[in-house]
Amino acid sequence: MIKDNQKYLNRLHVIVDAVTIACMYMLAWFIKFVIMEQPENVGSLPLQTYFTAMIAIVPGYLVLYNECNLYTPKRGTQTRYEFFNIVKANLMGAAVIMMLLYVAKLIHFSREMLLIFFVLNVFTSTLTRRIIRKILRFVRKKGYNLKHILLVGYSRAAEGYVDRIMENPEWGYHICGILDDKVPRGTVYKGIKVLGSIDNLHYILPENKLDEIAVTLSLINYDRLEEIVNFCEKSGVHTKFIPDYNSIIPSRPYTEDILGLPVINIRYVPLTNTFNWMLKRVMDVVGSIFGIVISSPVMLISAILVKCTSRGPIIFKQQRIGYHNKPFMMYKFRTMQIQKETVEKKGWTTPNDPRVTRIGRFLRKTSLDELPQLFNILRGDMSLVGPRPERPQFVEKFKEEIPRYMVKHQVRPGLTGWAQVNGYRGDTSIVRRVEFDIYYIENWSLSFDIKILFLTFFKGFINKNAY
Repeated sequence: MIKDNQKYLNRLHVIVDAVTIACMYMLAWFIKFVIMEQPENVGSLPLQTYFTAMIAIVPGYLVLYNECNLYTPKRGTQTRYEFFNIVKANLMGAAVIMMLLYVAKLIHFSREMLLIFFVLNVFTSTLTRRIIRKILRFVRKKGYNLKHILLVGYSRAAEGYVDRIMENPEWGYHICGILDDKVPRGTVYKGIKVLGSIDNLHYILPENKLDEIAVTLSLINYDRLEEIVNFCEKSGVHTKFIPDYNSIIPSRPYTEDILGLPVINIRYVPLTNTFNWMLKRVMDVVGSIFGIVISSPVMLISAILVKCTSRGPIIFKQQRIGYHNKPFMMYKFRTMQIQKETVEKKGWTTPNDPRVTRIGRFLRKTSLDELPQLFNILRGDMSLVGPRPERPQFVEKFKEEIPRYMVKHQVRPGLTGWAQVNGYRGDTSIVRRVEFDIYYIENWSLSFDIKILFLTFFKGFINKNAY
C-alpha cells in the first residue's frame, strides 16, 4: 500500500536533501576559497570553523524544509509552489545564519560564501526534487506506487475528481470504484463503476486495502456526511471531503475560525486585506505618475493629431461601472466622429467601423487612446491592473446572463488586465474574459500585477481585436 511506501519515500527525501545541502555547502567553500581566491589565502578563518558550522546548518535546513511543507505529499500540485517554498526556506536559513554570526561576532565568516551557498542550494534542491518527481511520475504511469481510493457518493464533484485523475495518470491515483445509494449498481463513468450502496463501507473498510476515502456526496445526501466521516475515521483510513457545491461556491473558498466555529467564505479576495490594498494603491499612484511623465510627449502628439484631423473634443469621456458598482467617467482620446448619445450606446465598435477616424484607428490599434486613463488611476477611479470596466447598459445585461459577472466589481477596474494579455479584448468571449478576471481577483499578488504589466508591453498594446 502507498501509505507504507510514502514513509520510506519521505525518509529517502530527507536523506537526499541532507546530502544536497552538505555538498552545496562544501562546494560553496571550494568556489570561494579555492577558485575565487589564491590557494595560499583561504580566508582568515580555518577550514575547521566552516565545517563545524555545517554540522548545525544541515539539520537546521532540514527543519526549515519541513516547516515549509517540503516533505508533504504533493500529487497534483504545481511545481512552482515547491520552488517558492525552497526559496523561502533558504532565505529563512540565510537570515538565521546571519543573525547568529552577528551575535557571535564572527565578522570574518565569509558572507560571499553564504551567498554562493544560497544560490547553489536553491538550484540543486529544486533540480533534485524535479528529478524525483519525474522518476515517481514515470513509475506511477507504469502502474506502481499507486494510491488506492474509493469514492463515497456519485455527484458532480465525483465526476470532476475522476476527470482530473484520468487526465493525470502520473499522480499515481487508482480509483477502485464509487458507492452511492441512488445511482444503480454497475453504472460506469469513464471506466469507474458504482459498486453498490454506501452501507457497503462496513464490509470494504475492514479489508484494509484502501489508502484513502474521498467523500463526494451530492448535496441531497449531506445528511449522511457526519455518519460516513465518523465511520471512515474509526477505520483509520485517511478521509478527505470533496464538496459538491460548485454551483453555490464556484471558486476557491477559504475558512476562518470564530471562537472555534469554522466559517467558509465564498470567495477569497486578497485585496480586501488592508495591507494588500495599500500596497496596490501605492503602486498605482507611483506607476500612474511615472506613466504620465514618460508618455506625456506621446499624449501631446496624439492630442494635436486628434484635434487637427476631426471636429470635436480631444478627450472622450464615457460612464463606466467601477469598484463596488459605482459609476465613474473614464477618459480616452476621442477616436470617433461626434455622434448622438443614443447612437453611441447601441453597441461595441466593429471591424472597419465607419465612425472611427483615421487617426483614431491607429490610436485604437496601438492602445494609445487609453493613455488618458492614467489620470483615472491617479484619481483612484481605476488601477494599473484589473478587470476592464464596462458601460452601465452592458453591466445590466451581462449580470443577468453570465454567472459571477459582478464579482469583477470587487476590485478597481484596470488599464490592463489578465484577460487582455491573454487576448480577450474587443469582440471576444465575455464568459472567458470573466473567468480570467475572477482568476486574477482570487490570485492577486504584487508579482502577478508586475507580470501582467510586463506582458502588456509585448501582448497587450497591439492586438488584432482592438479596432
